Amino acid sequence: MTLSILWFVLIAVLWTVYLILEGFDFGVGMLLPFVAKGDRERTQTVRTIGPHWDGNEVWLLTAGGATFAAFPEWYATMFSGMYLALFLILVCLIIRVMALEWRSKVATEKWRHAWDWAHTVSAWLVPILLGVAFANFVQGMRIEVVDVATGTVIDPTLVNQSLASATHQLTGGFFSLLTPYTILGGLAVMAVCLAHGAQFLALKTTGEVRDRANAIAAPATIAATVLAAAWLVWGQFAYTTNVLAWIPLVVAALAIIVSTALSQASLRREGWSFVASSVAIAGAVAWVFASMAPAVQKSSINPAYSLTIDQASSTPSTLTVMTIVTVCLLPIVLVYVFWSYWMFRARVGAEDVETRTGLLLKKIRVGENFFAS
Repeated sequence: MTLSILWFVLIAVLWTVYLILEGFDFGVGMLLPFVAKGDRERTQTVRTIGPHWDGNEVWLLTAGGATFAAFPEWYATMFSGMYLALFLILVCLIIRVMALEWRSKVATEKWRHAWDWAHTVSAWLVPILLGVAFANFVQGMRIEVVDVATGTVIDPTLVNQSLASATHQLTGGFFSLLTPYTILGGLAVMAVCLAHGAQFLALKTTGEVRDRANAIAAPATIAATVLAAAWLVWGQFAYTTNVLAWIPLVVAALAIIVSTALSQASLRREGWSFVASSVAIAGAVAWVFASMAPAVQKSSINPAYSLTIDQASSTPSTLTVMTIVTVCLLPIVLVYVFWSYWMFRARVGAEDVETRTGLLLKKIRVGENFFAS
């Protein structure tokens, strides 16, 4: 295995970890108005992801940074052509961070309720946008190879594999990214995150919130199974030539079926259902990357215009340094992640939270910066 292929696999792993961990964060935000009745229960629901959500987002930054360093041509092509879509994802993530950080800064229920709705809206939008993006990687985008000096499109039969005098260019606007298949991808990822979040809430809460989360998890996993299966099978038959992609597809399909079965009231195994859901997400991400290989971005115009792993990768010396640094630092990161989840493994009950936190609104208006007692 070459270093470029190794880093292609590592980036897939980073996205897998991000979507498993942040997926239930999104799901909790999506379900916030539906499982939590009243200010105390909403606070209880948010507290389940309180110790983890910011650490989970680090995996997104790591995946983006690894792509920039290991595959600069891929990073440049992707961000220049999908600028608006990625900007919308960034805006939603910023609003979500603001909602989580600011909801407890003022001691009024109205303030917290407003930020909770901002949290919910952003949590619904991000998975949809991410699903559309991943579906475009599977389907292929309008990518051409142009001469750097003249800007003219190069004949597909004359594409210089070393890209010494040419570069890949993604054409088309934001709406060219929206097709029936990519919209289905957005809905599938949204449904999977919703079910994943419901299972996490059932695993991490007590009382009525837990009961409502379990009640939602059962139909949510069924919807996720139908949408994800349709998206995966459609992509496999229509846009994938790699027969090895069948392996993660089957793994994802079996895992989400198991998760669905374990979520039903007759079997209800909250922990194992969540594990099966995580395996399904891992299988789906592996399928996306397997369906792309040996390209990192497929061209829907002509296969010769596809950006391959070798074309997009950095120099061997850069990849070597990145590998050494990763080997040294990754164990430390993994130990910290496991430690944090172990330390905060207990369920969160409504009786464990206080709703009156933050600054008193009247004192803010007159400039008195005193915390509410």
